[in-house]
Amino acid sequence: MASQQSPPPPPPPKKKKKKSPPAAPTTISDLSDDLLREVFLHLPSLPSLVRTALACPAFLRAVRSSPAFRRRFLELHSPPLLGFFHDIGGTAVPTFVPTRPRSDLDHAAAVRGAEVFFTLLPEDDNDADPEWSMEECRDGYAVLVNWKINQMVVYDPLTRALDLLPVPPAEIRGDMHVEFHILASEEHHGPFRIVSVCHEKWGAQAAVLSSDSKEWKIFPFSEDASPQVGEDAYIPQGGTLVNGFVYWTFTSGANIRVLSTTTLQFSQIEPPPLHMEGQGEFKPGETKDGKLCLVCAVELTLVVWVRRPDDDGVDRWMLDKTFPLQDATDEITRYCLDEHVSLNVVAVISGFVYLSTYCEMRPNYCWFMSFCLETEELNKLCPVTLYAIPYPYIMTFPPALVCNRVNPQLEEA
Repeated sequence: MASQQSPPPPPPPKKKKKKSPPAAPTTISDLSDDLLREVFLHLPSLPSLVRTALACPAFLRAVRSSPAFRRRFLELHSPPLLGFFHDIGGTAVPTFVPTRPRSDLDHAAAVRGAEVFFTLLPEDDNDADPEWSMEECRDGYAVLVNWKINQMVVYDPLTRALDLLPVPPAEIRGDMHVEFHILASEEHHGPFRIVSVCHEKWGAQAAVLSSDSKEWKIFPFSEDASPQVGEDAYIPQGGTLVNGFVYWTFTSGANIRVLSTTTLQFSQIEPPPLHMEGQGEFKPGETKDGKLCLVCAVELTLVVWVRRPDDDGVDRWMLDKTFPLQDATDEITRYCLDEHVSLNVVAVISGFVYLSTYCEMRPNYCWFMSFCLETEELNKLCPVTLYAIPYPYIMTFPPALVCNRVNPQLEEA
């Protein structure tokens, strides 16, 4: 009889594994500044970035701590046009007309946040009509002059910062045309300079004022190598600052007057060689990548010239592109009862051409429009009075997003 074997012993009980503690939830503080900045690059506009950055201290620190990010953001998102200041003769201060992009709440918030009515301008108790005139609007600053009290104001509508400065001495102004250009720091904070230029047909004279010293330094009068002469002589009504140089063009086709804002020395360059029938005045400006360009309207066509080296390495004007706008302005033409409509180039800023229309049949029916040289997109912006001198107001990075040190009180919030 076979012997019975005892059953094998049962396996030892398995040791229970210890459960890992639950992972801590991810919070804003766990996201690196680099990751936040990558996300912010996908925001649609500068006003959207401002509202986002002010949402919490971590977002604000990520934007403030990186000048490279701010430059990259502006490369991807053109600074928005908030509206136009209109300088109309006989009014006490310039008026403001905002642009109204549809359903853009962030843009609307930026417009509402700007103090564009100049309520902080100094008043003269003995003068009920102060007559402040707009001289320039650039890099977020508005420059206004009151010749009755010989005072000038540099004003930031977003921050409401106001600098009251003296106008240039009367002995250098004489009977010449006077204009002003502001030279701001790269990111719109810190000291700035004001360059004043007095013109006549034989030449010009420059003076410069620093916001620190508030004193004018006067440079000698400079005669043009080939001055304007004859009955058609024309004194330029406004120069354009591009990459540290101010450029003035002449309707007569004479050489372009140039001022270096570094040396305060004048020079001349030749205009484009081709003059077309019906051509308007050349307007200097810059393309999106910062190249010097000239834009003019030939009836309903925009013509763009760019200054660049030729095959021999010599800088010359090269015809870049022409943009027929007849189809795009068809609506305005119909509204004007098929009368002749012309275009006037107002400014060329960062690759955008700002222009106004003029209709002979309805002279008070004018529109400001923008045209992107890169996308060839034309947008109607706002109506305008015929006799207004327009100054585009373009938003810049507000100082709250530029300071590299975060406010300790804000960090504790």
